[in-house]
Amino acid sequence: MRFLTLLCGLIAFAITASTGTAQGQFSPAVIVNDRAVTFYEIDQRARLLTLFRTPGAGNDLAREQLIEDRLKQQELRRFGLQITDEALLTAMEDFAGRANLTLEQFVTLLGQNGVAEETLRDFVEIGVTWRDFIRSRFGPNVTITDTEIDRVINQSGAGSEGIEVLLSEIIIPAPPPRAAQALATAERISQTTSTSVFSSEARRVSALPSRNNGGRLGWLPISNYPPQLRGIILELGTGEVTAPIQIPNGVALFQMRGIREVPTTPTPPAAIEYAAYYLAGGQDAARALDDRVDTCDDLYGVAQGQPAEVLERESLPLGDIPQDVALELARLDPGEASYNLTRAGGQTTVFLMLCNRIAVAGEETDRDAISNQLRSRKLAGFADALLADLEARATIVAP
Repeated sequence: MRFLTLLCGLIAFAITASTGTAQGQFSPAVIVNDRAVTFYEIDQRARLLTLFRTPGAGNDLAREQLIEDRLKQQELRRFGLQITDEALLTAMEDFAGRANLTLEQFVTLLGQNGVAEETLRDFVEIGVTWRDFIRSRFGPNVTITDTEIDRVINQSGAGSEGIEVLLSEIIIPAPPPRAAQALATAERISQTTSTSVFSSEARRVSALPSRNNGGRLGWLPISNYPPQLRGIILELGTGEVTAPIQIPNGVALFQMRGIREVPTTPTPPAAIEYAAYYLAGGQDAARALDDRVDTCDDLYGVAQGQPAEVLERESLPLGDIPQDVALELARLDPGEASYNLTRAGGQTTVFLMLCNRIAVAGEETDRDAISNQLRSRKLAGFADALLADLEARATIVAP
């Protein structure tokens, strides 16, 4: 009798302990607008993310994702959207197929790692339904232009690694009467290795707008610069300055402040398309013109009725472009203009505008694929904004 009594007591204790553990496991860890996320769900999602080798996998990321899932589910219910059983099964089979497994094999693998099939089902269901919802709701608002596609093509790299440089610049005006003096000044500055000294000299003698920033430029691909200058620039150590580079009516200097490899960088373009409009009004007239035009095509209207030679539009390999023009174009994006150059002994201002950097000819580019990528990015932006708004308006509490 004592044994039976003890046995019954142990069984009762085991049942109570098991029930208490289950109740703790399935109790709410966080409540999102009156809908609970349980400790069990967090543990399951964390196991799933770990199995998928998701960066940052763990309970914190699992909790964050499940809170977002609750918000998504509530928004989907508000619009009455739900995936069919057949579509969900297909989506799960496709998901397993990415690992070259059948759904049955994938579920078995999950089970061996402590992940229930229901956890996978919930994960796939919310992902597929939310994706389709975002496409249907925001898709009509997304427009991809040819200009955007061209920009991606022109910025795509041909290699796995590229080089960007961080330079400071000085261009000293050197019209014929002052050429010797300008060259002597440039020779003196070229001996410095101090960035502060170079910046001070840029503020004092440079003719470029960058003088206001001590001649400092941002990171630029080395491919933006003329081919004959790339080797000279890349040979510089940090702080070193090029020997004086003579250009029409000026002397240029560059100081190396940094160099880095990047995963992708624009390849040297096959050609540069640019326009040069020659006007006699000086910098003030050029600034006024800059406010009126946005593209190279706009300059045709400005030049209408004037002699043909006041407007030149060229499409040339970078090595064939005059060096002073090429240096100005290196800093510009399509549609941007500079008016630092002059002709006719300083009497004529060159309004220089970059029209386009023409990509290297090669295999035919899949413009539809690029368009789809851009569309996906824009839709992801809409989705992120919607989710942030839902979270901002939600009541999220830990019991």
